[in-house]
Amino acid sequence: MSNIYTGNAQIDGQSTKQWIVGHFIPADNIRHSDNVEIKWAVHKQGEKREEWVTGEKRTAIAILVSGKIIFDFRDKKCELSNQGDYVMWGVGVDHRWEVVEDSVIITVRWPSINS
Repeated sequence: MSNIYTGNAQIDGQSTKQWIVGHFIPADNIRHSDNVEIKWAVHKQGEKREEWVTGEKRTAIAILVSGKIIFDFRDKKCELSNQGDYVMWGVGVDHRWEVVEDSVIITVRWPSINS
């Protein structure tokens, strides 16, 4: 395995639902990790995850690169609208989201496990 890799997050994430680092990358690739998952996500206005993500076993942070997105938690809504805005949640926190404006989001979850 090479210790240096260059790529493009949009291209590299095409086969892994936009995730570019994690346990689901082949073990012989430097992007394979059991410790962390990283996602580069490009979302269009109106996209949403209507069903709740439940039983989360990881801690996560979502950082807004551009656009506007609302994260909905059982007891709170968080709007990310300024570049660099982020929301972080822990194990067991249910969530869903809705894209208000075309958006680019970086999400990091840890550890990298089969959910």
